[in-house]
Amino acid sequence: MNRSDILKEAERIITKDRAATHGNAEDSFAMIGKMWGAYLGINVLPHDVAMLMVLFKAVRFRGNPTNSENALDAVGYSALAGEIATKPAEPVTPRPDAGDTLSLASQSVRNKHVKPSKSHAL
Repeated sequence: MNRSDILKEAERIITKDRAATHGNAEDSFAMIGKMWGAYLGINVLPHDVAMLMVLFKAVRFRGNPTNSENALDAVGYSALAGEIATKPAEPVTPRPDAGDTLSLASQSVRNKHVKPSKSHAL
């Protein structure tokens, strides 16, 4: 794949395939940020989640540079991070089947006697 192919494929994946499979990225990243934030005791914003996923994909790419899927995914996450960071925040739309996952995560953190640190962005 050349760079143009990678960019086109990343666009297709994040605007069609992943959205149809996983729902709205902004909503997912907001919920992931709350879960990670509850675990870490910090505020993790949706664009932070996207950039942390870029780093995750970079590590995977380093482990297997012949697998272009990791580079492709990193491009997609980077594009999502830029879009999320530059548009006004919208409320998260909870999924009807999500249950009370965030409360459970917070409770789990408290039960482990983890003292949340001062809330801040990554």
